[in-house]
Amino acid sequence: MKDTLEKSRIDKSRKLAIEIAEIILSKKGEDVVLLHLHEVADFTDFFLLCSANSTTQVDALSDEIVKRLKKQGCFPHHIEGKEALSWVLIDYFDVIVHIMLPDARSLYRIEEFWGDVTREEVYGD
Repeated sequence: MKDTLEKSRIDKSRKLAIEIAEIILSKKGEDVVLLHLHEVADFTDFFLLCSANSTTQVDALSDEIVKRLKKQGCFPHHIEGKEALSWVLIDYFDVIVHIMLPDARSLYRIEEFWGDVTREEVYGD
C-alpha cells in the first residue's frame, strides 16, 4: 500500500512538473529538463530546469507560471531570485522550478550535481 501511495504522489508531482514545462515552452523557455530527485532525496520529487535568454524572459516565465497555477489553486511555497533575475527558483514543494540565464546555468551546473538521477528532457508538441 505504501508503494502505491508513493507512486501516486510521484505521478501527481510529475504531472505538475510537465504542466509547468508546457507553460515554459509556450513562453519560449529553452533547454527544459526534469530531474527525478525522488530517486535520491526526500525534500522534493522533481527539479524542473530551463534557460531564458534575458532577465526580462526570466521574469516573464516566472510570472506566467505563478499566475497560471494560482488560477488552479496551486500556490508556491517560496520564490527566490526575483531581484537579480539571473536565477529564479519557484518552490511548489514536490516540484522546484529553476529558471536560469545560460551563464548561471553553466556556472551552477545543477544537472551535473544531480547527475545520478534520471534526467528527462521536455519538448513542446
